[in-house]
Amino acid sequence: MEPVPDVPFVPTSEEVVRRMLQIAKVKPGDTVFDLGAGDGRILIIAAIEFNAKAIGIEIKKDFVLNIKKKIRALELEDRVSIIHGNFFEVNISKADVVTMFLLESVNERIRPKLERELKPGARVVSHEFKVSEWKPNYFEKFTCSDGSTHDLYLYVMPPEKGSKK
Repeated sequence: MEPVPDVPFVPTSEEVVRRMLQIAKVKPGDTVFDLGAGDGRILIIAAIEFNAKAIGIEIKKDFVLNIKKKIRALELEDRVSIIHGNFFEVNISKADVVTMFLLESVNERIRPKLERELKPGARVVSHEFKVSEWKPNYFEKFTCSDGSTHDLYLYVMPPEKGSKK
């Protein structure tokens, strides 16, 4: 039996995806991890429009298969990959940027993993839900062309203790 996801799938609009990646200052060569990749749109936009390497982690097998089809159809195999697994269990230490649209309770549970695995300077962008105990480096209430508003939180991982950075 397939595990039950911690978060329901609610697609993030492409406008919000672009803004999340802009806020995170994704640049060519960055590695973007999307926790709960859903339909893969963050991965695809990060690769095509920001020339980043994108890695998604998705627990639902049918979503993973769908993303793999999109990656092949768009010939993005060299820059986009999808991992069928639980993002609590997959190592994300190679991430320059982590995107997430999870629930605040899930953000709370993932926070220790982010603190443990992400390198200093790595950026975390959360759509709608803040990460408790962290102070955002940037917050924006983004308004889409359809008038909907979205809370976007950017966190930058601090330098390691004892570092001169």
